[in-house]
Amino acid sequence: MSYLSEQLHSLKSGPLHHFADWPNMDMPRAAAGVYSIWNKSDEFVYKGMAGNGKTADDIATALSQGRTTGLRDRLRSHASGRRSGDQFCVYVQDLLLLPQLTVEDIDKIVTRELAIDRLVREYVHENLSYRYVITEDGKAALELERHIIYGALGDHPILNPPASLR
Repeated sequence: MSYLSEQLHSLKSGPLHHFADWPNMDMPRAAAGVYSIWNKSDEFVYKGMAGNGKTADDIATALSQGRTTGLRDRLRSHASGRRSGDQFCVYVQDLLLLPQLTVEDIDKIVTRELAIDRLVREYVHENLSYRYVITEDGKAALELERHIIYGALGDHPILNPPASLR
């Protein structure tokens, strides 16, 4: 099995990590990589990458300084449920959460009795899991993500399919 095939296999069939168990202490504090997110463990909902533009030296420096950057930082942002600055959380809100809300829920959001970011976080933690692979640098992560965009995992993610399928 080629290295690319191994990475793709890990993203499709590797161990699932539940957002409910965040933080993932096994994940390096600094790393470039690619991840796939799954709804109820079997529906491919999102693909992403972290570390764009980071070299192996950048990652090594961040690790030696104890900084959190790249993959762990990106998945932490997704786990938070905060929509500000996180397109994934906006997609979760718009395409997965909103169809489930009642008129009463919406009224409570409008009157600030209920925070939508909290609902997004709860949805992410109750329903979503992820798989990830670490890459040498951001360039390798970007290349792996491109394979996924063109269908290398078989299915396209429902939240961020390629532009040609939107």
